[in-house]
Amino acid sequence: LAWNPLARRLLGGEHDTPPNLMRLLFLDAHTRELYSRWDEEAERAVASLRLVAGRYADDERMASLVGELSLKSPEFAALWSRHPVVTCASGTKQFHHPVVGHLELQFEMMELPGDAGQRLLVYSAEPGSASEAAFLLL
Repeated sequence: LAWNPLARRLLGGEHDTPPNLMRLLFLDAHTRELYSRWDEEAERAVASLRLVAGRYADDERMASLVGELSLKSPEFAALWSRHPVVTCASGTKQFHHPVVGHLELQFEMMELPGDAGQRLLVYSAEPGSASEAAFLLL
């Protein structure tokens, strides 16, 4: 729904408005190169999406997204067929950003109050680390 300027510079490539991060992960070459451990990120993303999809089983947009990704991405289709379900609320992500290089960022996914299913993704770098210095350059 929204992102701040730093998120755009980290994840967005050429996108001016926030795109669907699942579409980016599986269908965008820039994003595939951005994640140093793309395979791990893809597995985590599909497991999390399957959990959310279970909560909103009748959501047409969710079904459309899963269908689109299944048709356009063999990797997504293979991961989805394994039926992984995991709550991915926090962890570490490895990035190789084309401007600032390697970043190791902690993330936290927070469920927002209400019944809309909205989540907030927050990234941070270890204080004093090379990742923090790179993050600040963005």
